[in-house]
Amino acid sequence: MNTMNEFNYKVRVLIVEDEPLIAENIAMYLNNHDYEVAGIAYDYEDGILKLENEKPDIVLLDINLDGKLDGIDLGKYIHEKIMIPFVFLSSYSDKNTLERATKVQPSGYLVKPFHEKSLLTTLEISLANFAIHTNQNLEELNFQKINTGLASPLSQREFEVMQLIYAGKTNQQIAQDLFISVNTLKRHINNSYMRLEVNFRTSAIKKLRELMCIK
Repeated sequence: MNTMNEFNYKVRVLIVEDEPLIAENIAMYLNNHDYEVAGIAYDYEDGILKLENEKPDIVLLDINLDGKLDGIDLGKYIHEKIMIPFVFLSSYSDKNTLERATKVQPSGYLVKPFHEKSLLTTLEISLANFAIHTNQNLEELNFQKINTGLASPLSQREFEVMQLIYAGKTNQQIAQDLFISVNTLKRHINNSYMRLEVNFRTSAIKKLRELMCIK
């Protein structure tokens, strides 16, 4: 029986790792420490699919995925299209790999093998740093200005949710800040996306910036 209160939203973590045993061990660590595993993907294409369907809060991403496109390619996609934090996992820490990985701006980097404590600490720091970085130099959203540009205006609560998304907060943080349940939060996010005519967090932030005339 799951005794978790509905207001205690768990951070949803997508694992992208082509070695099943490692992926399962990571999932075990996360489940033992009150994270929710949003899914496990084993290659670039599977990662894209699960990003779109599961909408995780953060991604643990192996650099050395099998296939034509590797984890750094997927990290580039996440950075440019999805705009959520991701942590690179790698058995290699050579200069070329680090330089290539740095260019796509991961929120963290873990060298295999790593301990459970290192994984959890890196996750916490990455989530916090991402929120701080995203919140820098952002103009405060204006309720009336945003709604003037929308055919279907946001409700006051939907606007509050979008403000927190715009500030770089995770779903867990938003649910806690607004004292609302997970299901209520999801409903507000989906309704807001519908009004903004977007499907992803990064698209919502871009649309909000456009409505505020931020260049």
